[in-house]
Formats: sequence, C-alpha cells, structure tokens
Amino acid sequence: MHIHNISAVLYIIHIAETHLLYFRAKRRKKESIMGSLVHVKEATVITPSDQTPSCVLSLSALDSQLFLRFTIEYLLVYSPVSDPVSLSDRLKSALSRALVPYFPFSGRVRERPNSGGSLEVNCRGQGALFLEAVTDHLTCLDFQKAPRHVTSWRKLLSLSVVDVLAGAPPLVLQLTWLRDGGAALAVGVNHCLSDGIGSAEFLTLFAELSRDSLSQTELKRRHLWDRRLLNPSPVRGSFSHPEFNRVPDLCGFVNRFNAERLVPTSVVFEKQRLTELKKLASRLGESSTKHTSFEVLSAHVWRSWARSLSLPSNQTVKLLFSINIRDRVRPVLPAGFYGNAFVVGCAQTTVKDLTEKGLRHAAKLVKQAKERVGDGYVRSVVEAVSKAKCPDSVGVLIISQWSRLGLEKLDFGFGKPVHVGSVCCDRYCLLLPVPERSDAVKVMVAVPSSAVDSYENLVTRPNA
Repeated sequence: MHIHNISAVLYIIHIAETHLLYFRAKRRKKESIMGSLVHVKEATVITPSDQTPSCVLSLSALDSQLFLRFTIEYLLVYSPVSDPVSLSDRLKSALSRALVPYFPFSGRVRERPNSGGSLEVNCRGQGALFLEAVTDHLTCLDFQKAPRHVTSWRKLLSLSVVDVLAGAPPLVLQLTWLRDGGAALAVGVNHCLSDGIGSAEFLTLFAELSRDSLSQTELKRRHLWDRRLLNPSPVRGSFSHPEFNRVPDLCGFVNRFNAERLVPTSVVFEKQRLTELKKLASRLGESSTKHTSFEVLSAHVWRSWARSLSLPSNQTVKLLFSINIRDRVRPVLPAGFYGNAFVVGCAQTTVKDLTEKGLRHAAKLVKQAKERVGDGYVRSVVEAVSKAKCPDSVGVLIISQWSRLGLEKLDFGFGKPVHVGSVCCDRYCLLLPVPERSDAVKVMVAVPSSAVDSYENLVTRPNA
C-alpha cells in the first residue's frame, strides 16, 4: 500500500471536477452549499498488498457498451463510531488486501487498439483512490429523507469519474466523517468492470477483511474474471430488441429532462403495501398469474411516473431494467464471475394503455420482458452491443434493483449501515434496501419539478 503525493492526487480530483456535467449550471449555486462544507483532508492511492499479475485483460462486449461507461456510486451511512483513526487505517489495509483477488480494480481502463470501441484493462497495480474528508453540515439523520437537490451529496464522493478512459482510477472510495460522529462511505466502481452483483461481492470481501472475519463462504468463493465467457457467438433464431429501437419524441421528452429542475423523491414500501400491489394486479387479471414484488412495484412506479408527466396519450414509453443472466445462459456462468452479466429488459407500451389498462397490464409487460430472456436472446444482445447499439432514451424510465445486493449487511467493523443509497439521486430510479426492515423497499427517483407533487400522490396511492 503506497501513499502518493497528495497535491498531485488532489489535482486529479480538481481536473475531474471541471469535467462534471454543467448543463444544470443554474442549479449549481444552491447545490454547491453542501459541497463547500465537505473538506477532503487526505488522498491515498491504495495498491494491492501482495504481488498481482502484470497483464492486459480484455473486457467483454457487454462490458464495453457505451451505455455502461459510467460509475456506480454507492453511499453507505453509519452511526457514530468511537475510534475514527483506527477505522480509517483498517479500511485502507482491508482495501489493499481486497485488491489482490480483484486486482483489475486497481488497473486502468483503455480502448483496445483496432477493436472498434472494445475496452481492456491495463493491470500494473496502479491502485485505487481512497479519500478521507470531514463535513460540519451533515448528520446521520439527514439521510432519512431524500436530499433537497439531485447533487446535494455529490461531494461525499469528491472525485466523480466522468471518463474512465482518460486514465482515472476505476475504483474510488471516500470516507467522510459527519458532524455527529457518524461516517459516510461512498464507493465508486466503474460499471464497465463489474455489474451490481459483482461489485457487491467485492464490497462483501472488503467488509469481511476490514473486520478480520472472513466467512467460510467467502473463503471458498472464487473471484472470476474470464470475460471470454460472454464473447459474441453464433445466434440461432430471430429476436426483437425494443430497448434499442428509436421511438418518436412527441412531447420534447429529452429536452424536458435536460432543462427542467429535477426533484429527488423517496418512498418506502413496506411488506404490507407490496402484498397489496400483488393482490391488486392479481385481482385485475388472471387469478393464476403470480407476480413478484419487483414486477408489481416497478410496474406501479412506472405508471405513477408516466401519469405524473402528463405525456401525450400516443407517446410510447419504456421501462428498462437489468436482468441477471448468470443462470440464463448455457452453460451457466460459474460462481464468482463479477463482470457485467445482465441484459436490459424492456417493457413497452403507450401512455394511453399504461394509464387505462391499469397495474395488471403494466406488471404483465414486466413479466413478459423477463420471460423472453434465454440463452439465444442473450447471445443476440451480445451481438447487438458489439455493433455499438445502445438503448434509446425517449420516453424511458430506468429502474435498477439494489435491494437484493446485500448492501444493507455491509459491516466494516462499525456496525451495519443506517442508510443505503446512491451518492446522487437522478432520473434513474433505484429500488433500495431499508436497514433493519428486510421486507421493505425504498424507491428513490428524481422527477421534473412540475410533476413531483402528482408523482408522489400517485405512487403512494396504488388505487388512484
């Protein structure tokens, strides 16, 4: 583990920050208040604790797609701790040890020469970045509700990697001490290296190493890189992919989300409310149809979101969500594979049908989108993204399910988190775990300010 020149590291942070999205500049004055009260005290480049392979590793077509060239930014908040100095040192040591089996996380991502946009990782043990900061503004209680602005918590991960191909580290962590003695741990993992399941497995190992209590499960777990398992292969049959198809923008949809202020929202669905949604979808449809909590909740949020936006009745809308393919391809992917092993499921309909046909119709579309994904379908997606196809953005709501990743169990030696979420609340909807309430799901999404009251009213009233 090595500490590099701090001023040089902070310069990297400054350069990265100047490349953040400025199209919301009008909002920046309000939202920078929080940022000005978070002060980075130390920046450390953490390298693997043991020798790791010096090599170049190819990323798969799924890893390399343009759609995934961003950073997954987890935010974990913990109650006040008694020995912050010891905790910081323990986290750095554990991270250094975790980077041995996950050594590509300490490499650098670049385009593969003459590959048409495919990516690779140059693994030379360059290291991940660990920042330590303090704030005199936030306490643990501030995370019990949605942030006031989309980027209110932006500075809890001060280095936001906009372009990982520019030489930035694909793994960045920041430990911020809160005003009440609590701690916020933000983790940024570039999506081209790993999906949610893979990055959560890395965090599980990191946490167990921090506690010096590796479980038998973790001791036996393999950490498998081999991205060749998802190389393009011959596709049998013909498959439709509505997620890649462009649809007419009848209402200035894209411009609206770029220009209008987005307001974060947060709604918790307890087990009873999820059961009510299932009953409502079943009562309105065929009694033999069984829906999962994800199907009914995502369908309900989708309907509430679309209705609140007052879109034209003939506007096509889509719900995009990830579908884990580890057990859907043949042969199945081996345990421990931490690459991107998902395809984008797509439920599509018109605003008129989504509104008038009710929850049953929407839940059915979500279920059908899941059921069509088999080995052949996955192979056809791999072929499509290898030709640079990318999901459309018109009329689209993206839902990402973090509630099943085990993030609420991550104990680094100072207890389990009291809040699990994302550093920024944006237009992408997150289904989050609720600590100490294992059956509950928190829905966080930012919606245009003109629609926020309607959305919150609709999403909290399933029968509306």
